Amino acid sequence: MVEECPSPVVTPELRRQLGEAALAIVNAAAYQSLGTVEFLLDRDGRFYFLEMNTRLQVEHPITEEVYGVDLVCEQIRLALGEPLSLRQDALEPHGHAIECRIYAEDPLRNFAPSPGRISLLIRPDGPGVRVDSGVISGSVVPLEYDPMLAKLVVWAPDRTAALARLRRALDEYRVRGIATTLSLFRVLVDMAAFRQGDVHTGLLDELLASRRLEELHGQQDPEAEHAAVVAVACLASLEARRRTDDPFAAGESRWWSEGVRIQHGRFPR
Repeated sequence: MVEECPSPVVTPELRRQLGEAALAIVNAAAYQSLGTVEFLLDRDGRFYFLEMNTRLQVEHPITEEVYGVDLVCEQIRLALGEPLSLRQDALEPHGHAIECRIYAEDPLRNFAPSPGRISLLIRPDGPGVRVDSGVISGSVVPLEYDPMLAKLVVWAPDRTAALARLRRALDEYRVRGIATTLSLFRVLVDMAAFRQGDVHTGLLDELLASRRLEELHGQQDPEAEHAAVVAVACLASLEARRRTDDPFAAGESRWWSEGVRIQHGRFPR
């Protein structure tokens, strides 16, 4: 769901070892195209082979942002029988990139699919912000296909700046009509463990347990509170008009009590 380049826990020596292991695997298989070799890392720095995907992975944009390459173009060149236009010894990393996969899933319901029509879509923009997506306002998200709506990618000169840029981009990202994982990422980037790079396979469980579900639900639609205030005020005003010709004189009416609740940040049950 979240990818980084370079990894905050991989040292230059460990990166060299991972690269050598990946090359040994693809050479043993006589593999001739782009692929992704995956490893798991334990707390002691030992790594273990997980799998190899014989294709580009979803997270290829973070590599492209840090190394200034176009991996999709290179894959097409290989498919056409052309050689790579890149040399490993000529590639130099610059800065830090983070990617969030935006899914049409509800984190409050065990990441159940959230199909439906997107009523509003506002993408973040600005320097160092990239959004790879195939949906727009009005698009219908079906049940039959992968639920990924977009890849939000940020780049900055260092990880601290990249996290700040990601936080701003997540705040600007708006999707209405369906549930998404945007709220989850807004909580994640504020977690001390994530900001310190202390990432492990149980981090998601810790994230979900660290906040009340109601709070996470509120972050699913940051504008819902404002809409609720307006809706309650309008309904209370209509009810007061039905009860009296002068709603402002009905000091003990529901219009008055609901207004007090709203003023103090409490919504009617």
